[in-house]
Amino acid sequence: MANKKPIGVFDSGYGGLTVLKEIVKVLPEYDYLYLGDNARAPYGPRSFDTVYQYTLQCVQWFFSQGCELVILACNTASAKALRTIQQQDLPKIAPDKRVLGVIRPTTEVIGNYSKTGSVGILGTNGTIVSESYPIEIAKFFPSLQVYQEACPMWVPLVENNEYNKPGADYFIQQHLHHLFGKSKEIDTILLACTHYPLLIDKIRSFAPANTRILSQGEIVANSLRDYLERHPALAGICTREGGRRFFTTDSVTDFDNHATVFYGKPVSSEHVELSL
Repeated sequence: MANKKPIGVFDSGYGGLTVLKEIVKVLPEYDYLYLGDNARAPYGPRSFDTVYQYTLQCVQWFFSQGCELVILACNTASAKALRTIQQQDLPKIAPDKRVLGVIRPTTEVIGNYSKTGSVGILGTNGTIVSESYPIEIAKFFPSLQVYQEACPMWVPLVENNEYNKPGADYFIQQHLHHLFGKSKEIDTILLACTHYPLLIDKIRSFAPANTRILSQGEIVANSLRDYLERHPALAGICTREGGRRFFTTDSVTDFDNHATVFYGKPVSSEHVELSL
């Protein structure tokens, strides 16, 4: 993508491909560059400072590739690193560039889906411990009751291709039982991890009837479209030739095999070396 200015989409691994897939559906004309930091995944159990350092390094790599806009399609990076990067780093290193996350677009609308005023958040340990969702939701829907549940086994189930097998049932039932044990009024569940859409059929089968299950891809894609409409100067800089390139910090063979599941079609990735 020499001389191009693609939109960067970042995740610690493969999950962000579920977001990219939805973004491409809504905005197919743009060029996109995806990076999965698979060599250092998962980010969920890591400290705030480590996630921040890794994420900032990847953001700087996107900038070096010509990206004017980077989407952190990773809940853990959005929860643990985005605000610091936006407030402290961008003014110093790239004041004209933008980095956006997946938490705010979701929290701006989640209350519109609930009739009971009670929602559940399912995410990684890092996302749940950060309290990012309750904090952000309170800004837009202060009366909404938010109940959280960390699901540490769900990402390994997906990445080891066990998500459709009977072994996944125990862990899905366990965490849904814990979540609804906190409140029977929950009528809307947010999948606050980009891996979890691959588990959505099983989640639906074990959740109470008529529970609304939200995945983030479509919400983020529509939010990005609106953002670019509100910022025409930035939208005008991002190139529109329909290009897609995929990078990973780990094995390209492994990435390509997993990417087919997350992205819905075959990809051919390139390796990039990043180290702190």
